[in-house]
Amino acid sequence: MICHSQQPATYDATPMVGNSTDDLQTEPNILKPGKFDLETRSLILDFLGHYPPCSCEYSFVNLFSWQNLYRYSWFFYKNTLVIHDDRSQSLFMPIGEDLEPNELFALSQKSVSSGLSGNIGLVPESYVEIWQDLDHYFTVTSDRDAAEYVYKTEDLIALKGNKLHKKKNLISQFKRRFPDFTVVPMSAEDCRNVMQFERRLLAKMPSVPRSLVEESDAIEMAFSHWDDLGLNGLMLLVQDKIAAFAVFSPLSTDTWDIHFEKADVVFKGAAQMINHETAKFLNGTAQYINREQDLGIPGLRQAKLSYAPHALIEPYFLLPKLDLRSH
Repeated sequence: MICHSQQPATYDATPMVGNSTDDLQTEPNILKPGKFDLETRSLILDFLGHYPPCSCEYSFVNLFSWQNLYRYSWFFYKNTLVIHDDRSQSLFMPIGEDLEPNELFALSQKSVSSGLSGNIGLVPESYVEIWQDLDHYFTVTSDRDAAEYVYKTEDLIALKGNKLHKKKNLISQFKRRFPDFTVVPMSAEDCRNVMQFERRLLAKMPSVPRSLVEESDAIEMAFSHWDDLGLNGLMLLVQDKIAAFAVFSPLSTDTWDIHFEKADVVFKGAAQMINHETAKFLNGTAQYINREQDLGIPGLRQAKLSYAPHALIEPYFLLPKLDLRSH
């Protein structure tokens, strides 16, 4: 897996934007941030192409689809791209050449001066290990609930070992029970039917958690801009009825991100089937598959762990030591 902190810094952000070099190098434009609209997509993707992230949070698809909920915005600082999450009142770790801890602290303090918290999330473990003086400026804590589950594509296809034996059995049961199933790629024309399927799943629930309502809104946002976002997807059909679907896009040169995945429990084994078929579909294109976080939800954590992830990418969270401001 490629992470931006491992990439040599040869990137010059200046030609991509209308700001002057001085604007990029000195003061972050925190109070007049950019939005994640379709005009921004090429700029963000260009940054990510030079500094591929491990975290799915930097995916433009996710930033675009969830922006109404998290009120995401972005600005430049010292040739890095900084994303602000207004809901949690924290910054993402800047994308670009690593800022040294004192520079990161200066950015944090500039954001505090602008009325923000100054907290910084999604800090990779490699950064914490490299910069030993980081704890002089920040209180450093790990963020297990934000850990992302990464799997080898070949492992999700082979499903070898005792831990994955049950998954294999459920797939076999599905195939025996629904021998007329088909798996077809999604297109923009399918989004309406898939969205109706998603709403039917929610309607079946006796009580719908707020998180699922918010996710449904994000799905609708993504589906409304399917082609513009460059999305890919699969539908699992049984007699032309949707049993499951998955939506995904590239995160880096070797990793694809699964943005949304849903299955109808009426079709036993459909969840395992769509997972397996997605891996088969991406085989040869993606070496790794990022299945995002569990957000601390016990059932979701158990489900993701049950697939024996190749890696669990656990980020760190930085809280500035405000008593250093006068030093």
